Amino acid sequence: MQGERILHSFPEQPVLPREGAINLVLNGDNASVHDGLRVLMAKPSVAGLTEDTRGSLEIILAEVLNNVVEHAYRDGPGPIRIYISRRPDQLVVSVYDQGAPMPDLQMPKGELAPLDPDDLPEGGFGWFLIRTLTQDLSYERLDNRNHLRFSVPVQSLNVVDIDAD
Repeated sequence: MQGERILHSFPEQPVLPREGAINLVLNGDNASVHDGLRVLMAKPSVAGLTEDTRGSLEIILAEVLNNVVEHAYRDGPGPIRIYISRRPDQLVVSVYDQGAPMPDLQMPKGELAPLDPDDLPEGGFGWFLIRTLTQDLSYERLDNRNHLRFSVPVQSLNVVDIDAD
């Protein structure tokens, strides 16, 4: 079953569950990240957001999770826990992994190098996008675990009938 692939054991519960929160543990490989993003984006607390907010959240999570797979778990996959709690004006997101720490225990600065329009790179925009689209971004390494935390401002869908007079 495809859904089983994204499940992975995580030895400790790092956060207390809140009503309406999303708590997902997936395996740190590309296929599981792809499936996990699809599952997260379909959750009711995310599905009720505006298209812009959903798009930002998906970009941020894709960049963060792909960095975990590529860098923290470069020697082989391990568990990733994603915890999202909803507040009226923001989503608060925590991502935990047990992979290698960030270099010097610091997040990359995410600064863009000068770009040549005739020779655009395929990558190198991830941390710039993460830093641009998030608020309250923080990283810490505790007990051999990485914890990246950030918030995303949200706008809920307000359905308005534009044809009504």
